[in-house]
Amino acid sequence: MQLKDVIKKLALITTVASVLFTPLIVQAASAEYKWKMVTTWPKNFPGLGTGANDLANLINEMSNGRIQVKVYGAKELVGALEVFDAVSRGTAEMGHGAAYYWKGKVPAGQFFAAVPFGLTAQEMNGWIYSGGGLALWQEAYAPFGIIPMPGGNTGVQMGGWFNKEIKTLDDLKGLKMRIPGLGGEVLKRAGGTPVLLPGGEIFPALQSGAIDATEWVGPYNDMAFGLYKAAKYYYYPGWHEPGTTLEALINKKAFDKLPKDLQAIVLNATKVANSNMLAEYTARNNAALQSLVTDHKVKLLPYPAEVLSQLKTLSDEVVAEEAQKDEMSKKVYASYIAFRDQAVDWHAVSEQAYLNARNPE
Repeated sequence: MQLKDVIKKLALITTVASVLFTPLIVQAASAEYKWKMVTTWPKNFPGLGTGANDLANLINEMSNGRIQVKVYGAKELVGALEVFDAVSRGTAEMGHGAAYYWKGKVPAGQFFAAVPFGLTAQEMNGWIYSGGGLALWQEAYAPFGIIPMPGGNTGVQMGGWFNKEIKTLDDLKGLKMRIPGLGGEVLKRAGGTPVLLPGGEIFPALQSGAIDATEWVGPYNDMAFGLYKAAKYYYYPGWHEPGTTLEALINKKAFDKLPKDLQAIVLNATKVANSNMLAEYTARNNAALQSLVTDHKVKLLPYPAEVLSQLKTLSDEVVAEEAQKDEMSKKVYASYIAFRDQAVDWHAVSEQAYLNARNPE
């Protein structure tokens, strides 16, 4: 090849590279707002961590680069359980987590994550978006300078990993189990000891015996953490988390600095991310469950009906008591229960009736 041909080829490569990459470079350089998002999840963790990435990417793309959101996994910028404080202080403009992790700061927040024997994902979306839940959620977080929005949903979770069979409620007594939020309070009422751990610390704690059992999310996430290597009994259903809503936390001062169109983009991006995450879990969980059972010889077991009945009785007591601890919790509980009751009535003749017809025993 002659020198002039080499020069022509180099010129062509340079031109193509310029066309492909210059817009990206210009876009990043011209971003009007550069935001940080801190999360409670390990970086790029399937479903949860990638759900945070999805939200950031949606904002970046929908704003045409006018906002650039950079995602930090747990411990990259702040600890997993420090996300709420980081967003409140303005250390980060956004966060991604679950409201029951900050129950010590906002007791009412637990109702917006998961309530034992409570609302499913579809029902949670109905309450939050169309049943008055979002206004209450934002009222609860307002003193901390945070705007909360739904940022994903796992659907009904699994009931947990154990190293022994759960045949009666007595088998939960004395058990140290990683379980957050209201579900943890129910376990305590049943005689167990709830332990709050971020996701990245669960496997070593279970493997070492620091905890006796754990719940996490469901097959898709549980297999990714390798929980089957530390426990073999896998129970269902996730009575404690029937439709867990993840949250996008937005620093209000940072949000107020955005023009109206970018504010709309941020809020609507959370709605898309909320829907995307539930779709992903629905698509991925069963294949992971089959692998756990077939490839890893996990023993998949249902909670005995009597145990579930007793847990429901305890749950109703605990949730009602927790709701009386402060005025905000009372307001949220009243709204939640009113919506739940009408959702139960409607779904008795819609979703539940259909599923019973489709899947007869």
